[in-house]
Amino acid sequence: MAINDLYGDGIAAGWDVRDASTFTKPLTLAADVVIVGTGAGGGTTAEILAKAGFKVLMIEEGPLKTSADFRDMGEARAYADLYQEASGRSSADGSITILQGRSVGGTTTVNWTSSFRTPEETLRHWAREHAVKDWSVEESKPWFDDRSERLGIAPWAMPPNANNAVLKAGCEKLGWEWHVIPRNVRGCWNSGYCGYGCPVNAKQSMLVSTVPGALQHGATLVHHLSVRKLKFWGDRVSGLECEALQADGIAPSGVRVNIEARHVVLAGGAINNPALLLRSGTADPHQRIGKRTFLHPVVFTMAKMRERVDGWYGAPQSIASDQFQWQGDFDTAPGFKMEVPPIYPALVASLFGRAGEPLAAGIADMPNFSAMLALTRDGFHEQSQGGRVRIDEQGAPVLDYPLTDYLFRGFRNALLRMAEAQFAGGAERVYAGHLDAEWATSWVAAREQIDALSMRAFKLALGSAHVMGGCAMGEDARHAVVRSDGSHHLIENLSIIDGSVFPTSIGANPQLSIYALAARNATLLAERLRRPF
Repeated sequence: MAINDLYGDGIAAGWDVRDASTFTKPLTLAADVVIVGTGAGGGTTAEILAKAGFKVLMIEEGPLKTSADFRDMGEARAYADLYQEASGRSSADGSITILQGRSVGGTTTVNWTSSFRTPEETLRHWAREHAVKDWSVEESKPWFDDRSERLGIAPWAMPPNANNAVLKAGCEKLGWEWHVIPRNVRGCWNSGYCGYGCPVNAKQSMLVSTVPGALQHGATLVHHLSVRKLKFWGDRVSGLECEALQADGIAPSGVRVNIEARHVVLAGGAINNPALLLRSGTADPHQRIGKRTFLHPVVFTMAKMRERVDGWYGAPQSIASDQFQWQGDFDTAPGFKMEVPPIYPALVASLFGRAGEPLAAGIADMPNFSAMLALTRDGFHEQSQGGRVRIDEQGAPVLDYPLTDYLFRGFRNALLRMAEAQFAGGAERVYAGHLDAEWATSWVAAREQIDALSMRAFKLALGSAHVMGGCAMGEDARHAVVRSDGSHHLIENLSIIDGSVFPTSIGANPQLSIYALAARNATLLAERLRRPF
């Protein structure tokens, strides 16, 4: 079956796509709206504004990679080409690995397609504690419906693969809540390699949906271009200073690009947005930029099953459980959502934290492995304030992420419950993601071992693919960077439209929450921009 060359055909038909690595001399670009970033927030915003008739310029630091580049389904290639810092991004001390996308489409190009609406509990908390307005369950529903229709989001209709089936079976045996995960796919081949970029254009990432939608309506896309600073004139952004990157997407080429626009939208993510604002010396009288950045810190368990699992095949995530998300003593420890990661070789190997013969022995039974992960819901308690983005001497982002006893209690709870579910789902043995852990052959043995493990950084395998906050929204400028509609409290022609505006984590994979909020705020921005000066 032939796969359409979406961008080749589009460029031949007149799409304005430019590769800044080919620029040979300085230039100035102008637009009504410049959007920095092409992920869930930027891609959504670009399509809505371009359809509204505005001249839109999309800026992407990473490369343009398409389905033709993904057909090797290679893990090493994907990490190098499509992820921030070649998948080496981490918290400042290196204790938490952070997977974020860095190509046209952003993280939507490489995520595992899980698409959840923002939980009602989270929306109520934002309104009550963070002065977020006009984003209740009832007010947000039309936007969730709109994005679900646009991106083909619906509960996965096929049976779960064997990896996800363990979570389902364990929950059913224990009487725990479980549910089928909605996915943003159309015509999915159920191959399972979503984390490497979809080779058949089934995943409705921004790469194949809204970025092309914007280009079809006259937008311009420039990739391999890094925005270094915003320039200000009074309470307005007067321009953007950018530098072209070489074809490797890392080293600057030496070519400078200046951008002029009536309005600027930042959509570079919850680490890059604060860093850009800080590099630019943006007004911040209440010191809110970069504060309360959240990760959904993730812990893992691995199970050896009696039958082959081959967890690299089939939809990577199709079953989840909120059994411990909103039930428990949250004054003691945070809640968590249980899901399943795919069994990708490098990803699995990293969980063992070992090298050489111990690593080889640890992953020898990988075809029989089933894994679970727990997303820790951070930001809802005084002992869970998230991290802080700052910049180093070169202006690069650095994320400090303190790990409190409160979080560690949540991590231990999650390891216990996942091990229990895996044994209930038929596991022969279970391994908790911790340097001191050993394979346990029963739930009783696993419980005793996990209860005894030291909960501290570098002992636990900790990671995250969800970065939120750092530019919080809310109506009180003392505590928020932007208003609930994404407009900056102090800079007249600056908006932030992506997950960096979330005042807490959301307690679920965030892409649909970003799509919906971005659609609402981009529509409001279009209405404001139509007004006369």
